[in-house]
Amino acid sequence: MPSPITANELLVCRTIDAQPERVWAAWTEAPQLQRWWGPEGYTCPSCSIDLRVGGSYLICMRSPRGQDFWSTGTYEEIVPRQRLICSDSFADEDGDVVSPARYGMPAEFPTTLHIVVSLMPLPDGATEVMVEHIGLPPGELRDQCEAGWNESLDKLEDHLAQEQE
Repeated sequence: MPSPITANELLVCRTIDAQPERVWAAWTEAPQLQRWWGPEGYTCPSCSIDLRVGGSYLICMRSPRGQDFWSTGTYEEIVPRQRLICSDSFADEDGDVVSPARYGMPAEFPTTLHIVVSLMPLPDGATEVMVEHIGLPPGELRDQCEAGWNESLDKLEDHLAQEQE
């Protein structure tokens, strides 16, 4: 179970009608992640995943206006079909960490955050998904991030439902 949430943490929970193996694959296989990553109206034109402790990811999220937002991180813990922990930073297209100011974030926005994704199987075959985004400063950006995660999880649900058909 995740630790108690503080002011600099965001927790988003969702029950998804898919078994943990399918949800895990959607988070850890680049072609699947590209189909759902990002809030409503955003696309993911590029994604690479080196799924191993010490491995990294590089994801491009494209806004409806065509602006690319790159992020990268290092996998710190991997428990297949149960838990992922990784760092999370803004990046350039080569995967080098950049200042959040490059993407319009305020000076106090941290360079490195952490993401914890926990999956819990439910008796009916669904999966409880918990996403913790750790290190977010409180305020409007945190609220926007929460909305973005919820929209992304909506897209994840849609992706898994379409894949099932």
